[in-house]
Amino acid sequence: MYSARVDYIAPWWTYWLHNFPHINLRLQPINNSFKPEDESYQQSLIFLGCVAAAGLGLNLLFLAIYLSCLCCARRDDEDPGDTKKKGSCCVTWSAVSAGLISCMAVGVGFYGNSETNDGVYQLTYSMYNANHTLGGVDSLVSTTMGSMQRGLQQHLARLGEIFATRGDYVQTLQFMQQMADSVIKQLLGLPDWMEADVDLASVADKTADIEYYRWLTYLLVLILNLVICLLSCLGLAKQSRWLLTTMMVCGVLTLILSWASLGADLATAVGTSDFCVAPDRYLLSQTKGISAEILHYYVYCNQTLSNPFQKSLTVFQRSLTTMQIQIQGLLQFAVPLFPSAEGDLQGIQNLLNSSEASLHQLTALLDCRGLNKDYLDALVGVCYDGVEGLLYLSLFSVLAACSFCIMLCAIPRAWRQIAARERDYDDMDDEDPFNPRARRAGHAPNPAHPNMHSFCSYSSSMGSQSSLHPPAPPTALSNAPVAPDYMNQVALFGGNPRYENVPLIGRGSPPPSYSPSMRATYLSMTEEQSRHFGNDFRA
Repeated sequence: MYSARVDYIAPWWTYWLHNFPHINLRLQPINNSFKPEDESYQQSLIFLGCVAAAGLGLNLLFLAIYLSCLCCARRDDEDPGDTKKKGSCCVTWSAVSAGLISCMAVGVGFYGNSETNDGVYQLTYSMYNANHTLGGVDSLVSTTMGSMQRGLQQHLARLGEIFATRGDYVQTLQFMQQMADSVIKQLLGLPDWMEADVDLASVADKTADIEYYRWLTYLLVLILNLVICLLSCLGLAKQSRWLLTTMMVCGVLTLILSWASLGADLATAVGTSDFCVAPDRYLLSQTKGISAEILHYYVYCNQTLSNPFQKSLTVFQRSLTTMQIQIQGLLQFAVPLFPSAEGDLQGIQNLLNSSEASLHQLTALLDCRGLNKDYLDALVGVCYDGVEGLLYLSLFSVLAACSFCIMLCAIPRAWRQIAARERDYDDMDDEDPFNPRARRAGHAPNPAHPNMHSFCSYSSSMGSQSSLHPPAPPTALSNAPVAPDYMNQVALFGGNPRYENVPLIGRGSPPPSYSPSMRATYLSMTEEQSRHFGNDFRA
C-alpha cells in the first residue's frame, strides 16, 4: 500500500523568474525550457549578467556626471551662511539614509545567505540519502549473486559426489541448480545504479564545496559592507579627509562588487527557476544508463504505477521457497542414509535464509517511496529555500548599490565643506582678539593697543568690580615697559596665570569666530569698558 503522497507544486516566484525574457547574445528570443547543455540557453543566462553590467555602467556614468557638476559648480557668494547650512543638512541626511539602507541591505543579505545555504544543504542531504539507498541495492544484489554463484555451487558439487549412487537425489540437486540460475538471472535484470552516468555522491560533494565557498564569500561581503558604512560615518563625524578618501575608493569597489553579485544571483535564480517549473520533464529526458520506465516510477510514485521490479522479485521469492522445500526433504530423508551430507545441506539452508533476508531488504529499498521522498525534499530545498534566498541576495545587491551610490554622492560634498571650513579658518585675522591662534602664538603685543585687557575679564567681573586693580597713573604707564596681553590678564584675575584656561561657559565670552553683528556688539561693549575704567581700555 502506498501512503498519501504530497505532490510537488512549484512556488510562484519560480514562475515569475521563469517568465523573464530569455535572449541570447545575438538579441534573439529563445525557448525558456531548462536545457543547460544548449549553447543558446547558456547565452540567455549570460545575457542577464550583461544587463547587470550595463546597470553598473549607467551607475558609474551618473556618479561621474554628478562629481563633474559638483567640481565645476561655483560657490554662491550672496548668502554663504545659508548655502553652508543647506549643504551640511544635505550631507547629514544623505549619510543617515545611506547608513539605514546599508543596515537594511546587510540584514536582508544575511537572511538570503542563510536561506540559500539551507536549501543547498537540504539538496545535498537528499542526494546523500538517495546515494545510500542505491548503494545498498547494489550491495545486496552483488552479495546475493556471489553467495549463489560460489557458495551454493560448492555445496551442490560436494553433495553430487555424496549422492552419486542415488539418482533421485541427484535430480533434486540439479533442480536446485536451475533455481539458483533463475535467481541469478533475475538479479542480473535489476539495474546497476553504479553504472549510471551520474554519481550522486560525487555531485553532492562538489555542490557542498561550492556552496561553502559561496556562503563564506557572501559573509565576507556583508561584513565588508557594514565596515565600510561604519567607517564612512566615522569619517564624516570626525571630518577626516584621508578616511573619507579611503572609504570612497572602497565604496566604488564595493559598488562594482554589488552589481556583479546581482548579475550572478539573477542568472542563477532564473536558471534554477526554469528547472523548478518542470523538473520531471528534464529528469525523464536524462535516461542514460537507466530506463525511462524506472525513472517514471520513482519520479511520480503513485498507486496507478506498477513496480518494474515486481516480476523479478516474485521469481526470486518463489525460487528461494522451492529450494528451501527441497532442502527440507533432503534433510529429512537423505541424512539418515548419508550422514556426511548433513553439513552441506545445513550450509545451503543457511545460505537460503540469508538470501531471503536480503530479498526483503531489497524489496524495501527498491520501493519508490524512499527515493521519491528524497527527490521531493531536494526539490523543496532548491526551489523554495534556494531560489528564495537568491532573490533576497539580489535585493541585498540592489540595496547595497543604492547605499554606496548615496554615500559616494555625500562624501565629495562633505570633502568640499571640510575644505571650505579650513579656508575660512586660515583667513581669520591674526589680530582678532577672538582668534585662539593669536593667543597661542605668544608674540609681542601691538604697540597701537597698549594695556588692552581681555574682554573676558569684563563680563566675568561684573558682579564684583572690587576684584579689579585700579589702573596705574599715566606717568607710570608712560615710563613702565609694555607688558604682554596675557600679563595684563594675570593682573586682572588676581595674579592667577591659569585663569585664561578656564572654560568659556559662564564667562560671557563670545565664540572664537563671530558674525558682523557680534563684532558690533563687542565694539559697543568695549566703549562701555572705556567709560567705566578710563583710558586703560581705550584702543
